Amino acid sequence: MVHDLYKQKRSLELRWQLEYEQSGKYTLNMVEIDNAIKNVITEIKLEESKIADRQNAIEGATAQVSVAT
Repeated sequence: MVHDLYKQKRSLELRWQLEYEQSGKYTLNMVEIDNAIKNVITEIKLEESKIADRQNAIEGATAQVSVAT
């Protein structure tokens, strides 16, 4: 899922660059693309946070073994 979000972000960045090269200035369409990029970045952060939380839960669930001497 995160990999797809990174692809989507890159695609939006390329669209932004193409728009800039065609118009030579910052356009309203580029503002919409910027907002879409920000939304994708937020989604990426949320997904990576979920992955980190699951990883922490897995590591915290491992059996704690202590040897009494």
